[in-house]
Amino acid sequence: QVQLVESGGGLVQAGGSLRLSCAASGRSFSMYAMGWFRQAPGKEREFAATISRSGGSTYYADPVKGRFTISRDNAKNTVYLQMNRLKPEDTAVYYCAATTLSSGSYYSGTYGYWGQGTQVTVSS
Repeated sequence: QVQLVESGGGLVQAGGSLRLSCAASGRSFSMYAMGWFRQAPGKEREFAATISRSGGSTYYADPVKGRFTISRDNAKNTVYLQMNRLKPEDTAVYYCAATTLSSGSYYSGTYGYWGQGTQVTVSS
């Protein structure tokens, strides 16, 4: 069992940056690969980024590639999403999630644990 709590969301102008954090508690954080997903109003939840258990492997969705960076600090039980050059279309609730798959996944169905989400709003 692992509990996830996101923070760092907010309102930012287009072109700006935000860093999301997801703090984990419960079972050993390093046992889980982590992912960030997002859900915009009226749309389905979509994959943004994933990172392996060790942090040595990452994978990004095309819409965020080159602008977002996922990282983790296993000593602090935290995963981050650095978001740069934000666009209005990045506006969404952002969720972190944990999976037992060692390398992570872009498929939401493989994640057994989810945070409550944090709102990111990008104004034009």
